[in-house]
Amino acid sequence: MEAVLLQGLLLLLFFVALLLYQHNATFNYFCKVAFFNCWVVAMATLLSPLAALRGRSVENMKLLRAAIRPLKHLYGIKMQVRGSEHLNTEEPYVIVCNHQASLDLMGMVEVIPDRCVPIAKKELIYMGTVGWACWLSGIIFIDRHKRGDAIDVISQTLRVLIFPEGTRNQDKSMLPFKRGAFHLAVQAQVPIFPIVISPYWDFFSSKDKKFTSGTCTIQVLPKIETHGLSPKDVPELTETIRKAMVDVFSEMAANQRGDQRAEHPLLPCSTGATKGTGSPRHKGDTAGTSD
Repeated sequence: MEAVLLQGLLLLLFFVALLLYQHNATFNYFCKVAFFNCWVVAMATLLSPLAALRGRSVENMKLLRAAIRPLKHLYGIKMQVRGSEHLNTEEPYVIVCNHQASLDLMGMVEVIPDRCVPIAKKELIYMGTVGWACWLSGIIFIDRHKRGDAIDVISQTLRVLIFPEGTRNQDKSMLPFKRGAFHLAVQAQVPIFPIVISPYWDFFSSKDKKFTSGTCTIQVLPKIETHGLSPKDVPELTETIRKAMVDVFSEMAANQRGDQRAEHPLLPCSTGATKGTGSPRHKGDTAGTSD
């Protein structure tokens, strides 16, 4: 009798949860975020022993990419990558990218090239199997004020990816950039590739507890050379690249608002951002597109 009652209670809880998932946006949001985190932990736990057979190697990043890519299908998020041809070069370089949320992981695996490793906060290595999987994949864990490890990686003809904002940011613009990535590029005399991930506002917001399907655009900008630059040029270099990225981000946001007005003509109009990504060291004025 007790077993029957327990089964009935579990079945009732299941249907209540199902109804909440379908009709309550906040409950839906927390379920999807929890699933995202569980997926990452599960994949790290399952793939780490396989990666350990090779040892710590940047080649293990391929396993990480393969593990994360199915999430875009599970969440119904369409990824559009534009300008990826800019990354088709054998030279080492530094990638800088805006950082909005954990969902950036899905965008990162779409665009990150072979033999490229992210630079992460040192604290990440202590996050159980996730930290172990990251270490096995060659991800660099460094103190924010030390760049020696990253310099060593670049000297091995690898590439590094850095989020110069330093923390997640879902505001309508980008936070001021920390200069570490730019000091690194200047010190190693390698080019910088800015990458801009479009705003998630249409389908994801931790503030509003919204997590639906949608489209994410990832724009790779032309490279910016650092050859001949010195540390005294880093502040101007940082601001030049940030301005270029903010302009592209603002243009993406304006395009999203335009798409919304096309779908819902009664929505009020808002002023779009001014374009402009000029830079004295750009290899081209605009990023190419290839879906």
